[in-house]
Amino acid sequence: MNDLHTPPAAATATDLQRAADAVGEILLGKAEAVRLALACLVAGGHLLLEDLPGMGKTVFAHALARVMGLAFKRVQFTSDMLPGDLTGAAIFQRDTGAFVFHPGPVFTQVLLADEINRASPKTQSALLEAMEERQVSSDGESRPLPKPFFVIATQNPVDQSSTNPLPEAQLDRFLMRLSLGYPDATAELEILRGEDRRVLLERLEAALDAARLLDLQTRARALHAAEPLLAYIRALAEHTRHGAGLAYGLSPRGAQALLAAARAWALLDGRDHVLPDDVQAVFPCVAMHRLGIGDARESAAAARELLAAVPLP
Repeated sequence: MNDLHTPPAAATATDLQRAADAVGEILLGKAEAVRLALACLVAGGHLLLEDLPGMGKTVFAHALARVMGLAFKRVQFTSDMLPGDLTGAAIFQRDTGAFVFHPGPVFTQVLLADEINRASPKTQSALLEAMEERQVSSDGESRPLPKPFFVIATQNPVDQSSTNPLPEAQLDRFLMRLSLGYPDATAELEILRGEDRRVLLERLEAALDAARLLDLQTRARALHAAEPLLAYIRALAEHTRHGAGLAYGLSPRGAQALLAAARAWALLDGRDHVLPDDVQAVFPCVAMHRLGIGDARESAAAARELLAAVPLP
């Protein structure tokens, strides 16, 4: 008889590929975006999905939560939303004569902040502490959020009506920014022929769970990064600061984010060390929103130029 207290087997690159394949059946023709999103979660980072309405951002976020086996809540951000609607508030109880804190929807493992840039800057800022410190402070008390905790936010392009651009401080809290874009012809025809994506979503089974994901995060942080690779990341950051003609460059925290994402990308490949190819694979979605270069749809060319300007180790 198996010991009921035996910990589950450690997740492997095969499990991650199974998760990627499962999400890929929902989001057709977007294998790279799916893999990058999984790397973002394995690195312990938050994810910003930026695109036009109707591209599948919300379904994508829900699929990621389901395949990871995590608790999920969705909040529709609107212009009249208040910070307490997100974090919760202390409410007076007549029977006890005391205030009791009622947790808001942020107390979950995956929070989908849908159309985050339709909310006011004050409400957007309510997420900052949760994203950075994994806690919510209210009435002088700090309340920890569940582990793991991720924010997957969607936003429409800032040139659309009724949107408020995210401030730089909040953009920096997102490890990655992705744009899904239109599907190719083959994928779109399959979408038209097949079932509704939300129906398929309900049948999606978990490939991982919270404990195994936390183990993957620990293993990703321990992946070996050689000194020449660290020097390469530092050279990329230095080039954005002084050699690329940008208003501002990649911060030390941005360089750390690049290393964390590259480690997660290497783990998805089943390796115990990081290669320059891993850094280059994640660089566009980790760096561009921190450098203020256009939106996610316009930054690919600029990323290629920045990478080409720095010699490989």
